[in-house]
Amino acid sequence: MAKSGLYTGLDIGTSTIKVLVAEYVSGEMNIIGVGNAKSDGLKNGTIVDIEKVSQAIRKAVNAAEERAGIQIKGLNVAVPANRLEVDACQGMVTINSESKEVVESDISQVVSSALMRGMMPEREIIAVEPKEFTVDGFSGISDPRGMFGVRLEMKGLVYTGPKTLVHNIRRAVERAGLIVDNIVIAPLAIAHHVLTEGEREFGTVVIDLGAGQTTVLAIRDQELQFAHIIPEGGDYITKDISTVLNTSLDQADSLKLNYGEASTARASQEEKFPVSVVGHIEPLEITEYYLSEIVEARLTQIFSRVRQDLERSRGLNLPGGIVLLGGAAAMPGVAELATEIIGANVRLYVPNEMGLRNPTFAQVISIVDYVGSRSEIENLVTLAAAGNAVFSEPVVDTHATYREPVVSFSENNFVQTTDETSYAVPVSQSNVPKQTKEPKEGLVDKVRNLFGSMFD
Repeated sequence: MAKSGLYTGLDIGTSTIKVLVAEYVSGEMNIIGVGNAKSDGLKNGTIVDIEKVSQAIRKAVNAAEERAGIQIKGLNVAVPANRLEVDACQGMVTINSESKEVVESDISQVVSSALMRGMMPEREIIAVEPKEFTVDGFSGISDPRGMFGVRLEMKGLVYTGPKTLVHNIRRAVERAGLIVDNIVIAPLAIAHHVLTEGEREFGTVVIDLGAGQTTVLAIRDQELQFAHIIPEGGDYITKDISTVLNTSLDQADSLKLNYGEASTARASQEEKFPVSVVGHIEPLEITEYYLSEIVEARLTQIFSRVRQDLERSRGLNLPGGIVLLGGAAAMPGVAELATEIIGANVRLYVPNEMGLRNPTFAQVISIVDYVGSRSEIENLVTLAAAGNAVFSEPVVDTHATYREPVVSFSENNFVQTTDETSYAVPVSQSNVPKQTKEPKEGLVDKVRNLFGSMFD
């Protein structure tokens, strides 16, 4: 059945916080309101001051309410890929109904069976994604309700994240006077909205070039293969400009937005513009080419690290190539420079929605589209994972939407990676050890690009 109703999305970015309101009519998404506010209280995509973030959320929500003409009480918010981990899960139960038809209580029981494993106390489940159901040996079933059988099985993926990160997001939203309707894993939402069915199937890399960090993720066989975090983004370009030109951060950001060219090959050596420099009464003139040298140095460093990640993860050979998005990707010449440095086909993703045709809006649109497009069985699995006994289609209106609590366990049997910024590749249940050690602290990549190291 096609979705209908109102859905909201919240993108807590290092540079800006964006809120989107969309109306679904017969499955079609129509954006009716958007608001944004300058971020404060975040560093490298992570909340460091809850009060400042909550104030920015409230400003963005007020702007979205004014444009949409509604009151927002709940938000669907994304969790970044920072320290995201995943594991395969599998459960089996006996069908207990007298008719031997699969009912929603059986879905609840098989999900509970699949989650009968421990977790480290500092982590909690963010999402459970069902891959297939099996009824009496007949596999590949997407929705088993109403089917006759004796034994029901489910295979899926469990996504977990740091409890501190999830708690801070929830608390920031609550302090803004709102509730969290759903917590969405950002890489999954982006892949669902930005990539085509074929790109998700055959394999594609997505680079989200944000303000505080760069996220590199790969999708293949409809599943998230890896997600790496590089702690550099558009804000680092601004800091480089400020440092080299001895100007304020606000002036540096203005220069980046108005005159920035990602590639010196595209920049003009004749065009000049004034810059207010500390210690000088009169503004100094610099060329577009000189500014481009500063920008290109940092971007070259970022894309060089992206290439190293993709080489280690064998992501350069995926047939779908690379899709580039994020606020910093809007600068002219970024896609061309990325193609040159990474050595793969790179295309820039620009949303088609009227008034939002900028890569910076890709994530907030993806959040709304992901939640609005979820099937009924996916919502049932989420409710079951949360221990919720109410199994009904969520009512979505201007006041409240479906709420997704988060489950936590006292121990953890999930396979860990040694890189704290990396996503753990799914493993089969048979490969999961009975006990796992505490994850080691990730190693920081100390290899710097010659030009980029000048501005660190």
